[in-house]
Amino acid sequence: MREKSIEQKLVKEVSSQGGLCWKFTSPGTAGVPDRLVLLPYGKTGFIEVKAPGKEPTAQQLYRHKQLRNLGFQVFVLDDPDAIGGILDAIQGA
Repeated sequence: MREKSIEQKLVKEVSSQGGLCWKFTSPGTAGVPDRLVLLPYGKTGFIEVKAPGKEPTAQQLYRHKQLRNLGFQVFVLDDPDAIGGILDAIQGA
């Protein structure tokens, strides 16, 4: 399965839960997560989407750490079966 397929499933699932799953880009800042997930009741998380078995780069891990240090949730998604669990974690379930 390709990264794009996983990303499409994520977008569809977030939408089905009444949320937004925006492609996140930050010109001039390399390594930011791929998606910003906004769920009802102000629940927010960043998701780095990877092809199965692929790992984030060192630059991506650095950005993840920066975001976590600010109190944001950051997830790496490389398996479509993990989408539900990640969304539950963002919602604090």
